[in-house]
Amino acid sequence: MRLDKFICKSTDLTRAEATQLINVGHVTVNNEVVSNEATQVHENNDVLLDGEKLIARASRYILMHKPLDTICSNIDEVYPSLFNYIDVEKADDLHIAGRLDADTTGLVLITDDGRWSFNIITPNKQCEKTYRVELRDPIAEDAAEKFAQGVQLQGEKQLTLPAKLDVVTSNEVLLTITEGKYHQVKRMFSAIGNRVVTLHREQIGNIKLDVEVGKWRFLTPEEIAYFK
Repeated sequence: MRLDKFICKSTDLTRAEATQLINVGHVTVNNEVVSNEATQVHENNDVLLDGEKLIARASRYILMHKPLDTICSNIDEVYPSLFNYIDVEKADDLHIAGRLDADTTGLVLITDDGRWSFNIITPNKQCEKTYRVELRDPIAEDAAEKFAQGVQLQGEKQLTLPAKLDVVTSNEVLLTITEGKYHQVKRMFSAIGNRVVTLHREQIGNIKLDVEVGKWRFLTPEEIAYFK
């Protein structure tokens, strides 16, 4: 992780305070003064602040049921941040592993472990995300086949990766994808001539949404290990 973030995870300093101390030479990494706050450090590095060895706090892993009309941001904007629902210390150090739009509800995973979240969001890891989708029009009979082969999104050169479609009713489906392109689910249905009315994420990998709207919980060790 970045050196300034490591210091914040090891102390009560703010990011600005940590950056200032780094820039003026108060921090060493493996016995060398480092003045760039963006320097990458690892758990096996010796990081000292004014000669005192720093040890980062354990990372946090949170599951949340995102309400409608909230945003996956650390600050309020047009809509309120979902972090208003989470009562934990140093919430500014947390980030969301796979954001949802303001009009999308459901499962959100939140952490301060960048390597862990990378395993969720990078397409190379093939992490499945399942969405419950309500559609404007009845689903076409060949939609599952098209999604399995990949569809052409407007503005994209490559087809989407194979996706799985399960029909619940004529206007409600479950879609499982392994990518996270901008507005991907909405654009996939647009590509086959339909429109998403409501969108709700139910599952990421083997983790299923199991709390009420606006509620959250810490992940279990087994759930955390799934993405290690």
